[in-house]
Amino acid sequence: MDVVIVESPAKAKTINKYLGPNYKVFASYGHVRDLPPKDGSVLPDEDFSMIWAIDSKAKSRLSEITKAVKASDKLILATDPDREGEAISWHVLQVLHDKKAIGDKPVERVVFNAITKKSILDAMENPREIDVPLVDAYLARRALDYLVGFTLSPVLWRKLPGARSAGRVQSVALRLICQRENEIERFKPQEYWTIVAGLSNTAKAEFEVRLTMFEGEKLGRLDVKTEEQAKTIRSMLLGADFKVAVVEAKPTKRNPYAPFTTSTLQQEASSKLGYSASRTMQIAQRLYEGADIGGETVGLITYMRTDGVQIAPEAIEQTRNLINSEFGAIYLPDKARHYTAKAKNAQEAHEAIRPTDLSRLPKDMTKYLNQEQAKLYELIWKRTVASQMASAKIERTTVDVEAKNSGKVAMLRANGSVIKFDGFLKLYQAPKTEGDKEDDKRLPPIAENEALERQSVDATQHHTEPPARYSEASLIKKMEELGIGRPSTYASTLGTLEARDYVTIDKRRLIPQAKGRLVTSFLESFFERYVEYDFTAELEKKLDQISAGELAWKDVLREFWTQFSAAVDETKDLRVTEVLDTLNEALGPLAFPEKEDGTDPRICPTCGGGQLSLKVGKFGAFIGCSNYPECKFTRQLGVDGLQESQAAEEGPKVLGRDPETDEEISLRTGRFGPYVQRGEGKEIKRASLPKGWAPDTIDYEKALQLIALPRLVGLHPESGKEIKAGIGRYGPFVLHEGMYANLEAVEDVFTIGLNHAVTVIAEKIAKGGARRGGATSLKDLGEHPELGGPIAVMDGRYGPYVKHGKVNATLPKDKDPQEVTIAEAVELIAARAAKGGKKPRKKAAAKKKPAAKKAAAKKPAAKKKTPAKKPAAKKKTPAKSAD
Repeated sequence: MDVVIVESPAKAKTINKYLGPNYKVFASYGHVRDLPPKDGSVLPDEDFSMIWAIDSKAKSRLSEITKAVKASDKLILATDPDREGEAISWHVLQVLHDKKAIGDKPVERVVFNAITKKSILDAMENPREIDVPLVDAYLARRALDYLVGFTLSPVLWRKLPGARSAGRVQSVALRLICQRENEIERFKPQEYWTIVAGLSNTAKAEFEVRLTMFEGEKLGRLDVKTEEQAKTIRSMLLGADFKVAVVEAKPTKRNPYAPFTTSTLQQEASSKLGYSASRTMQIAQRLYEGADIGGETVGLITYMRTDGVQIAPEAIEQTRNLINSEFGAIYLPDKARHYTAKAKNAQEAHEAIRPTDLSRLPKDMTKYLNQEQAKLYELIWKRTVASQMASAKIERTTVDVEAKNSGKVAMLRANGSVIKFDGFLKLYQAPKTEGDKEDDKRLPPIAENEALERQSVDATQHHTEPPARYSEASLIKKMEELGIGRPSTYASTLGTLEARDYVTIDKRRLIPQAKGRLVTSFLESFFERYVEYDFTAELEKKLDQISAGELAWKDVLREFWTQFSAAVDETKDLRVTEVLDTLNEALGPLAFPEKEDGTDPRICPTCGGGQLSLKVGKFGAFIGCSNYPECKFTRQLGVDGLQESQAAEEGPKVLGRDPETDEEISLRTGRFGPYVQRGEGKEIKRASLPKGWAPDTIDYEKALQLIALPRLVGLHPESGKEIKAGIGRYGPFVLHEGMYANLEAVEDVFTIGLNHAVTVIAEKIAKGGARRGGATSLKDLGEHPELGGPIAVMDGRYGPYVKHGKVNATLPKDKDPQEVTIAEAVELIAARAAKGGKKPRKKAAAKKKPAAKKAAAKKPAAKKKTPAKKPAAKKKTPAKSAD
């Protein structure tokens, strides 16, 4: 019997069916060991030796695998075909060697790009050895991430209290987000005017033209700057004669897009389906592992972590046959299309993401898939088929119109396009830009020298807009362009930034928080080289060269560590006051934006004499007065804190009176932020503003709604008990018999009806929801590798979290509770403990008391009858890794 090792149990079950009774397939459940999350796991002074620890959950699985391997004829390592898959195989093999389970047994490495019977059997016929350069690239990447995280993060903790962590890729991604926010804040709107004339031809067909030239001067989009200038041009055009000067029609082609890579799939799924990067990868993983179709589990797409854009010849042939049969020969180009990846070492030359069998049409797969899976499968299927279809043929038309009035001349232009042949656009359309929308206008038949009749002339004022904040999709695209990180890690990088409270996501846009901007400013000021885009991209190139066998991995580590450790050493004598002085200047526009009245923004609004500056406390940075402790003015760092401070200066804002009690309702700002209040004295009632609600948007109606919470939705049709809706510490909810169920948006609290509320509660119960005070265990992860004690994934009142002893750490919003690994849980628990929660305690044998203390313990204290207690064991918080 031969033993086969794969990552997931779903994959193992399917492959075992394909291989038959002479094979036994085991799942490793991902990585079986990792670097312990503590200092000293990578030792630069010992030639970068790495200390690995076996995942506690993996111990029983490895024992089972070891036993099977000892009794087997051969070991076949069949993990994923990328760097991480190669590393998992290497780790498993190392453990088996350590356990002396291999002996002289043959060991083979097989890879396949799809979980189909043909792919698996073909792979078995073409084994190879473990790819050592690929493993070296993994070791280098893992060591780099560890060294940056465990060296830089402690510097942050000491010099910048309240900061969480830094990382090789996460810090550079955060810098991109913060720099975009800086651009938005520095942006000065510029006034400009557009002149648009509505004209009609001799057939009375109407169209619009825009001003491009006036009195011999070419005018760009922003060149008409004032209302006076716009009125002068409009007045001239109102009395002008219009004639067609030039009509130019050009045939063009639009070629189809390449099949999906990891990053383009994440971008399109975000734009078209609204999925986050992490959610997209979770769904794609399910499609890769397969669905039960006709009693057989079949993988529906190829491997989803790839930079490659080419697809296998047999897949191209099947795609072309499908195009011919489904759409007709006119949609089939003469030759097959071949695409080339931009990345030099594109995920070790993987195929693009495509369906494993194009004959499985999306409409036929809906009965086997859930809604999310069906939508993503359809997107992948359409993109793959469209990539081999004929180009779209488009005729682009430009019409230049001359306007004359009393010797003055203006030129105006209309652009339009007509799709002569839709080609691949029949199946697949990408989101349109503003330029596309302008060019897509269809123009009526127009001839040169044709006289035109004026219908209208409009002069419209505009102001330039600041650059948009990054969405997940646009940030991923930017990171890929700069060569930062790898597409397979983008989802986890974004998840880390959100989990650290460095960014928040609002309406699918990434907004840096004050904490994130503080960390970025610190790194730019004292570790600029290591958050530079070119430096990070160059390091990625070296890692690719390692995987190609062109560079030695320890040489790359040695070069990096020599310079990096020296940079860290330079900050050892840096005082916190020096850090704050530097950040006060760097964060000036954020912390002290200019006032409209021109007064000094750093003057304390409370005492009028002190200077405001950046301070640090137990919970992070804030703005405080130099006259402390006489003046106790403080506010949060950032725009929100400034708005709250200004609201506090202005005092309570009366919004109206309660229609039932006739008490005054006002908007106020207190120590914990803005709130609305009804009445005074004992009958007072207050309600904080929900997250995302700015004080200047609160009116009388909104205040009444907040004061009235919790709101009675109705009586549950089964229990007859009340269902209420409200807003708590962790967001909007509905409450029934002590059980809380989260709502998606704050607005739902005020609008949710009884039927919807009952459904939300039922879904919570179906997921194993517990009443208040109780929590349901979703998954046991095993013992904590360093501190001992079980770790579990729980579902509680406010959603899923990981639990170790008395430490509870909330899971990131996009993280599937069933996919949490022991390593991720350890990191979350350590982060929660460092943030100020109860720290995990390390189990230790009780120490013997010294004789004197032992005697003292027996003797009652003078004032108390309680025996003296043994001092508690010191709590130990493990350091955190970064990426």
